[in-house]
Amino acid sequence: MSNDAAGRHTRFIVLLAALVALGPLSIDGYLPGLPDLAGDLRASAAATQLTITACLAGLAIGQLIAGPLSDTYGRRRPLLAGLALYTIASALCAVAPDVRTFVGLRLVQGVGGAFGIVIANAMVRDRTSGTRTARLFSALTLITGLAPVFAPVLGGQLLRVTAWPGIFVALAVLGAVMLAASAAGLPETRPSTSRQPLLAVVGQLLSDRIFTGYVLANGLVFAAMFAYISGSPFVLQEIHGLSPQQYSAVFAVNAAGLIAAAQISGRLVARAGARVLLLAGLLGATAGGTTVLGAVLTRAPLPVLLIGLFVLVSSVGLVMPNAAAQALADHGGHAGSAAALLGFSQFMFGGALAPLAGAGGATDALPMGIIVAVLPALALLTLGVLTRSMPGERTRRPARQGPGAREALSLRAALGLQPGVYVVRRRLHLGGDGREGGEDPQRAAVRTQRARVR
Repeated sequence: MSNDAAGRHTRFIVLLAALVALGPLSIDGYLPGLPDLAGDLRASAAATQLTITACLAGLAIGQLIAGPLSDTYGRRRPLLAGLALYTIASALCAVAPDVRTFVGLRLVQGVGGAFGIVIANAMVRDRTSGTRTARLFSALTLITGLAPVFAPVLGGQLLRVTAWPGIFVALAVLGAVMLAASAAGLPETRPSTSRQPLLAVVGQLLSDRIFTGYVLANGLVFAAMFAYISGSPFVLQEIHGLSPQQYSAVFAVNAAGLIAAAQISGRLVARAGARVLLLAGLLGATAGGTTVLGAVLTRAPLPVLLIGLFVLVSSVGLVMPNAAAQALADHGGHAGSAAALLGFSQFMFGGALAPLAGAGGATDALPMGIIVAVLPALALLTLGVLTRSMPGERTRRPARQGPGAREALSLRAALGLQPGVYVVRRRLHLGGDGREGGEDPQRAAVRTQRARVR
């Protein structure tokens, strides 16, 4: 890769990472200003919490809108429209006169931010395949792990020089910068195509049980992490007596574990395969969740509980990038819609199941323990049932031909390989997960030709 090409690729990745970060920044960036916001808008605690729920709902609904639009009209135009909507809604949030208006604007802000998330994921699938897709999703998971940790910190620093509306002014400025940068620097990765009815596309995707298995497994594990996020402040501070500073340190350590696992996944996926790493993540999440439940039931010392939470959260760093890569691998033609369903499942399961972690009140850790133990186990079971080979089916569906496969076809012709020999070469080219991105095609073809001679 030339220096110019490497530079363009780096800028492409940075822009995608910034788009993915819009969601977490919108959710968590203003949290330090919630008390002041409630006072200025004369809102109750419940109404103030609703401003978070509205943004989450917007992020979920917006993905279902953005995905099909980007499959039909290309990636750039819907992305730029979504970023414009996000920028306008963020600016209006800063001048909202009452909490009802603010909640409505937060919903719209979430919808606009969702365009960035889902289209960034679709662009990854447009430009890559196989293990390269999983590696790039691992890099984006780094942003997903860092943004929720640093967003409240950045918001707190802004509050030293401005009031809570200033945070939304900053988000509006960020949206405007992303709009300009995307317009200037992001290429179109999918031209406009003939329009297909949304329900037909969704039905086609959901009828693919393998795709559905990866989506459900990812959503259930994401919901377990949401349960940890919503329930751990009460469990660790109210029950175990940690100070806010100590809790922040625990949260940061767990986030670091998620980030480290995602980066390890990116390095190992070419050798181990995305499915193997996904299964390892699900097993780790199940083990961590079971440890948390056991610690709650037996009133084990705090370190046991912390170890279980660390294993649980870290394992999400293996699950998310590899589940996304596997789910999108065979749906390049509808990558936007597929990414939308993947993202929607995360927020739907998270929003619906995570509040149950507090069902027992601030002094009962059992609901959180049950949720974080059951959901990863259910995800593992769902993946095993829906993605297993059925009688009469091949173990693996053929991977889609990317640039490497086309190169291999040319090599086959040049070497005069017969179709049966090509099948052997094709297997050599597949990664450990059965998809493209394993051994270099030229090296695989040479090895096969040598074997044929022998």
